[in-house]
Amino acid sequence: MFLAPKKIDWYIFRKFMGTFFVALLLIIGIVIIFDISEKIDDFVEKKAPLNAIIFDYYLNFIPYFINMYSPMFVFITVIFFTSKMASNSEIVAILSGGVSFHRMMVPYMVAAVIITILSLGLNLFVIPEANKELVKFEQQYTKEKPKKTSRNVHYQIAPGQFVYAESFSSWNNTAYKFTIERIEDSKLVSKISAETAVYDTINGSWRLKKYFIREFNDDLTDDIRSGRQLDTIIPLSVKDFYFSENTVTTLNYSELNEMIRIQEMRGDANVKHALIEKNTRFSLPFSAIVLTIIGVSLSSKKRRGGIGWNIALGIALAFTYILFMRFSQMFVHTDTLSPAVALWLPNLVFTLIAIFLYRIAPK
Repeated sequence: MFLAPKKIDWYIFRKFMGTFFVALLLIIGIVIIFDISEKIDDFVEKKAPLNAIIFDYYLNFIPYFINMYSPMFVFITVIFFTSKMASNSEIVAILSGGVSFHRMMVPYMVAAVIITILSLGLNLFVIPEANKELVKFEQQYTKEKPKKTSRNVHYQIAPGQFVYAESFSSWNNTAYKFTIERIEDSKLVSKISAETAVYDTINGSWRLKKYFIREFNDDLTDDIRSGRQLDTIIPLSVKDFYFSENTVTTLNYSELNEMIRIQEMRGDANVKHALIEKNTRFSLPFSAIVLTIIGVSLSSKKRRGGIGWNIALGIALAFTYILFMRFSQMFVHTDTLSPAVALWLPNLVFTLIAIFLYRIAPK
């Protein structure tokens, strides 16, 4: 039966979005059941309130899960209902009725763009706030609080001003063997050394104990002062001494950019984690468009083996994409590729695959 292009658009769009959200709800339900069975002992042992489990944990866990695996959901959705249409000879009827393959792709692409925009919104506005609550809950009810210590910390806290600490402990907010150096025109002009530097959480200041201040003069002489205790303001907080990969996932876009700016200024190697997070927030949503093109191109022709073969192929390719995204992060950590190139590389490779499959798809 022939349908007008507008009716075909609505038919495909409704199939796409309906199948996508139904699959999403089913998988989320299954994942939550497995997660509860895994964490139930922690919940009981640490007496987690039911409302906290529901609203602080699972309500904030769902957006993260949806966004992380949306490429797989999109791909399997497209493969499933397009294969079913091909099996029922609906694709043949649409193409035979005068609608070109390019025109048939329009509702697919509209749906893919909507999912991309929703995913971007989750990444930029919803997930960072949700992750803050999720991390708080996990630290309180499901994970042991990690001992936050750092060793051999080197930071540039301002232009020409450098901080060094042999170690830092969050238990007492104390840095040991603490040094601040100020450099002007490539010359060391002053140096402050202290046995310990204790952070005052009330005043936001640092208390240097058993300190020495050495100022270098132009005539190659120096002035030395020392004392038992000195309170001073330093543009440094206790959080700067330790790093958790979870930190970057809790920052909104402006906070993430500010962290990147500060870490790049300090020469902090942890800036890689922030750059990976920033690029992933944009590259992952756009995969919906690329994988939709691949999915339609693969499944629009009736094949021997039917829907089952297409779904198996779809799952395999979707997992390949997700693994590729994870593997590409290794290129950043090994300094092989920049974060922008590495995190967009899977989309680029799969775009080339999409172009090839689109060209050989039935027209």
